[in-house]
Amino acid sequence: MRIQEWFLTDEERDNPATRLDAWTTGNDVRPLIHGATYFAELRARIDELDENDLLLFADWRGDPDERLTEGGPGIGEVMSGAAGRGALVRGLIWRSHLDRLRFSSAENRHLGQEIEEAGGQAILDTRTKLGGSHHQKFVILRHDEDPAADVAFVGGIDLCHSRRDDADHLGDPQACPMPGAYGPRPPWHDIQVRVKGPAVAEVEKVFRERWQDPAPETRDPIRWLRDHLAKMDDNPPLPDPAPPPPVAGTHAVQILRTYPAKHGGYPFAPDGERSVAHAYRKVLARARSLVYLEDQYLWSTDVIEPFAEALRRERDLRMVIVVPRLPDQDGWLAGPASLIGRVEALNRLRSAGGDRVAIYDLENHEGTPVYVHAKACVVDDVWASVGSDNVNLRSWSHDSELSCAVLDEREDPRPPHGAGRFARDLRLALAAEHLDLPGEGAEVDRLCDPVAAFDAFAAAAAGLEAWHAGGRRGPRPPGRLRPHPAPELSRARKLLAMPLYRFAVDPDGRPPALRRSKGF
Repeated sequence: MRIQEWFLTDEERDNPATRLDAWTTGNDVRPLIHGATYFAELRARIDELDENDLLLFADWRGDPDERLTEGGPGIGEVMSGAAGRGALVRGLIWRSHLDRLRFSSAENRHLGQEIEEAGGQAILDTRTKLGGSHHQKFVILRHDEDPAADVAFVGGIDLCHSRRDDADHLGDPQACPMPGAYGPRPPWHDIQVRVKGPAVAEVEKVFRERWQDPAPETRDPIRWLRDHLAKMDDNPPLPDPAPPPPVAGTHAVQILRTYPAKHGGYPFAPDGERSVAHAYRKVLARARSLVYLEDQYLWSTDVIEPFAEALRRERDLRMVIVVPRLPDQDGWLAGPASLIGRVEALNRLRSAGGDRVAIYDLENHEGTPVYVHAKACVVDDVWASVGSDNVNLRSWSHDSELSCAVLDEREDPRPPHGAGRFARDLRLALAAEHLDLPGEGAEVDRLCDPVAAFDAFAAAAAGLEAWHAGGRRGPRPPGRLRPHPAPELSRARKLLAMPLYRFAVDPDGRPPALRRSKGF
């Protein structure tokens, strides 16, 4: 395997202003499936920080009281404790839209204030495109005296309510509001990765570029005054970066991002950056056997086109896609606006691939839908990506996003040969949970074969669907998969919701020339 066949080169990233390396080798990457798994490890790692250590984080939503372990402290208390021990704590938190629009401006401010009071520094950052958000979710921990302990966490899990769920998917006791079908404690499926090795320094570069942006965090005078009075408008210089951590494993890592093309630009991305989109387009052009995707949204015809093209090109290629059953917004217009893009995307995929495309949603063993918030993709069991980006225009062009792509120099010994160990293990771990299989053994190993995996998902979903159709009589079949129904929208509701979809739900952040060419 040649890394440059799968990863973007510097030229293909198409952002010469960034300080990021094309990729790093010698890393150790471990998937942390479920918020409870991630939060427990995050707490343990932060609790190890001491004087002169470094804690850097970026977040879309932060709830300071969100408990990282059962009965344990909230994230605000844990970070404040690190600051109290002398660690340098710095945070980039999206300022957010208004709470009455189901966003989190108050919560994000409270997290920042709690960190400030303990001696850290947090910025409420609105330096993005109008109507956009900082959607990156990562934490970096660097140790003054033990660089081998340095670690970064990258993925889709915010430091907030609803995220601390586990494999049973009974939901986080501290829940965010969701449509009623998800119940009072919405079950939540999500993924983060833990990174050790030289790639930690690359994630740190992402933070430093944003932190050192000279543009004001807000241009609203009222918000500026409020920040100033709360001493939340300082961004003191960071200490000089330490050398990259030592080699830790066998994984090559590429850091992928989205930044919008916006007025004034970013110093580190004057024309924006769309390396998430470029990477997907590159690997999908190589896909031959199986694309496995878990995604919160799956919207937009421009974004779905490289997936459809791969299906048209490779007649043996299969796709398995796991999405939420219902949108996270259920208003009369917000619900349809969330479905418009998915209707068109699914139509394109099914037109291109027919019965080689399978789309599922999840439920727990009580029959409650599981909200799929994960953003993960595995292509041919070689390339794997986990990040904050969804498959939609907003994530590929408009908001800030961060993703971690992984190649493993270790070949998986199980047939069919040619797979990387990390990518295959990630896909099989997710499959084992969705199919109610043990984590390892012959039942899981047979899913190494793409056709066997595709058929196993189909059989499990059909069995569970038949059980529901039959009135749920008899023992519940194993598995959590349900066939995802094609969304239906009346012409009238689609027309009414289209402006909301185009300008608010899935806006386009590409420069005008790329919009016209439908390129990235």
